[in-house]
Amino acid sequence: MKMFSTTEIASAVGGVLVGGDVDVTTVSTDTRTIEKYALFIAVKGERFDGNDYIETAAQSGAAAVISDRPAGSVQADIPIIYVEDSRTAQLKLARYHRDRFSAKLCGVTGSVGKTSTKDMIFAVLSAGFNTLKTEGNFNNDIGLPRTLFRLNENYGAAVIEMGMSDRGEISALSSAARPDCAVITNIGWCHIENLKTRENIFAAKLEILDGAAPDAPLIVCGDDEFLGKLTAEQIGSRRLVKYGFGEGNDVRAENVRHVEGGEEFTLCYGGANYPAKVPAVGEHHILNALAAFAVGVSFGMKPDEIIPAFTRYEASGMRQKIEKRGSLTVILDCYNASPTSMKSALNVLSTMSGRKLAVLGDMLELGEKSRELHAGLAELSDLADEFFLYGSEMAALRDELQKKGVPVTQSENKEELTEKLLENIKSGDAILFKGSRGMKMEEIAEKIGEKL
Repeated sequence: MKMFSTTEIASAVGGVLVGGDVDVTTVSTDTRTIEKYALFIAVKGERFDGNDYIETAAQSGAAAVISDRPAGSVQADIPIIYVEDSRTAQLKLARYHRDRFSAKLCGVTGSVGKTSTKDMIFAVLSAGFNTLKTEGNFNNDIGLPRTLFRLNENYGAAVIEMGMSDRGEISALSSAARPDCAVITNIGWCHIENLKTRENIFAAKLEILDGAAPDAPLIVCGDDEFLGKLTAEQIGSRRLVKYGFGEGNDVRAENVRHVEGGEEFTLCYGGANYPAKVPAVGEHHILNALAAFAVGVSFGMKPDEIIPAFTRYEASGMRQKIEKRGSLTVILDCYNASPTSMKSALNVLSTMSGRKLAVLGDMLELGEKSRELHAGLAELSDLADEFFLYGSEMAALRDELQKKGVPVTQSENKEELTEKLLENIKSGDAILFKGSRGMKMEEIAEKIGEKL
């Protein structure tokens, strides 16, 4: 089935078409998975340049190519659309495709909890619409278009995650996705190395409004010290919806009760109270549910169809997966780490029965604040019985824990730390594995599983 013609593509991205007018049925940036009649977009990455694989794409069945090489410089037997920048062109084409459909689209960003909030919103919207969502963490200028290109007339809604590491990035993503409502989960410390201050991070997250319609509501965690103080001057005439535990929020949770496998609470909205439950441990999952409730309401859903949908929630990837391994309870939360998410994970660990062991890896990309923020985790020392720390940055936390007399082991050698942990594990223990993605904390968990 035709998706675009090359003439159409050239017009949408402002490119120069060399070659005939042909139809393409799919879009790809990866020659390893390219399909026949695909449009191959030759994007440059950190370790590759898609322009070097144009001939391979043609041999694999691609019908046309977008390239940012000089016009006329690419030798291929298929039409070439020359552009200034392939990544920008991909976003323009994704926006063109998104504008073809009337599906209600929710954009989600924030320092922490983007993916789990997206997954909760997906659970809610799926109760009322055939819903598309960002898979995994494809939330940058390559991953987001990949999701938008999957839109078709069968979808009634979509929830799209937007990530960033610097200013201007979310603005570009929002301009492509054109959200009908926007969610910001919080303003934390992620990417402080690039952006220097949380005020700059706050400004970068607000870029999600750049592509949103003037009447698209902005849904934020009102308990956050930055988001809770948003003003009309910052968001224009759009409606602001706040969620959280505090009294001033539009969607609020109270009477929180930890139960087997999740959290029960009372959801307060519009003067009414609703009993609710999320099938995941930790109060941050309640915040995700409150955000999802606000999105559902903004898309015309009723509370009695939204709240039961919370139980459909399923976490993506290695995000606070709780498993029983024999007599041990293992919490795998190895996708990423920041001071905020460390606190959430340790709070979950503290609710477990048995002795509590926290196996924590470095929090990366914290720049000049790194030592201070790692040391600051010592304030959470009462949430675990013993700490096992991996990485050079964790030395700052080790020093603070030792001052407080908390049992702690720290090493920059993963094998050494694994052996120390194995020597200490006892039947009935609960063990948390948490760290930035680059620390690959799941490798320690896997070794523990093999040995035990």
